[in-house]
Amino acid sequence: MCLIFSFYVRSGLAASLGYGAASELLRRSTSSDDHQSPSLVLTEGNVKRLVAKLTQLRGAALKLGQFMSIQDSHVLPPEIEDIFRRVQDSAHYMPDWQMEEVLRGSLGPSWQDNFESFDRLPFAAASIGQVHSAVLAASSSPTGRPEKVAVKIQFPNIVNSIESDLGYLKVLLTAGRLLPKGLFLDRTIQVMKAELADECDYSREAGFLRKFASPEYLGNDPQYKVPWVWDGSTQQVLVMEHVNGVSVGGSIIDSLNQQGRNDIATRIIDLCLKELFVLRTMQTDPNWTNFLWNTRTRQVELVDFGATREYTKEFMDNWLHLLQAAASGDREACIEWSLKLGYLTGEENDVMLDAHVRSMALLATPFKADTPQPFSFGPGSQWAVITADIRAQIPVMLKYRLTPPPRETYSLNRKLSGAFLLASRLQASVDCKVLWDNIIDNYHFGVEPKK
Repeated sequence: MCLIFSFYVRSGLAASLGYGAASELLRRSTSSDDHQSPSLVLTEGNVKRLVAKLTQLRGAALKLGQFMSIQDSHVLPPEIEDIFRRVQDSAHYMPDWQMEEVLRGSLGPSWQDNFESFDRLPFAAASIGQVHSAVLAASSSPTGRPEKVAVKIQFPNIVNSIESDLGYLKVLLTAGRLLPKGLFLDRTIQVMKAELADECDYSREAGFLRKFASPEYLGNDPQYKVPWVWDGSTQQVLVMEHVNGVSVGGSIIDSLNQQGRNDIATRIIDLCLKELFVLRTMQTDPNWTNFLWNTRTRQVELVDFGATREYTKEFMDNWLHLLQAAASGDREACIEWSLKLGYLTGEENDVMLDAHVRSMALLATPFKADTPQPFSFGPGSQWAVITADIRAQIPVMLKYRLTPPPRETYSLNRKLSGAFLLASRLQASVDCKVLWDNIIDNYHFGVEPKK
């Protein structure tokens, strides 16, 4: 979206919401209804107006919704959560002429010569682009044969609108002071801005696809499949091998037996641990559509690396020390490593310290030595109780937190909590301690030995 249109959205929506709020104030003055929203702005009519405009902001709105929701933790007021949920369900496609314009600008006026066929109707839309099915011509294919591919096309000018759109979203979320101070919205938006800029570079994503497909990463691991990337891909158009799996969050779940559910959850939790503590490179978007299950090969197919982040050895050493302290129930060590990482300042009161340490210990429960294995997720399980307990700590931490979390943990926590949430949706049982021990037994703190 261009900057001028973004300004138009802001000014037009502000006037529209103001009119809606004034109308609601007038209605309330003549109504005896005791069950009314506490906000004059977030009425049902204004929520619909917000959803309509936020869907036009695409990347920024969807990304902020993903960032702020923190995977089923109910940090946001319900009215705000409802807005982002509706935006996520209202994905828009670009018109055909606009798609053609992007393809011609990226691949040249004869872009169609690279394809034997190209489906002009997209089969998916993401926060910053949409995806089409196509068949790469033999003359362009890396295999020398026609190959079915997925073509991801970026919405035009989205990279130029990030700062403007995020500024608008900040105004929206601070209106009426609906968000708790402990969310540190300025830091959240700062981190989001950098991450969105990275995700708008499809050349960067192509590089991570190639890296994860290499033997040093996942290329030799039979549990996973990473598609190859066409060398003609650009910053705005990414062409990759089409894979045959089905989203692990879709209706496929209904047809899976318990072993299939367990296998999927085990692979995804194992992948999280490997990405963190072996590769120190993680695809941080936990969206279920990024993980496909191939029932024939029994592989998890990985199709989106736009949100990939790299972590330093120093940070990961410290974070693993913290997780080990939490898993062993060592309160003082948990506080010590939290201070080193920047979770705490040293000036927190005991209420905040207790909530922080407890939440870390709860998160580490699946990896504790005394936790019965395999660990059960899903309704009525131990994880359901843990999730409710973690949720109870959040308002306390938001009230007493003195500093925003370390920058690296925004994406890290999102992915890890997303993996646990998927295991819960699958109602899976996973031997988390075996996965944990395999990481710990092979981890080297400090300087790694030469290979």
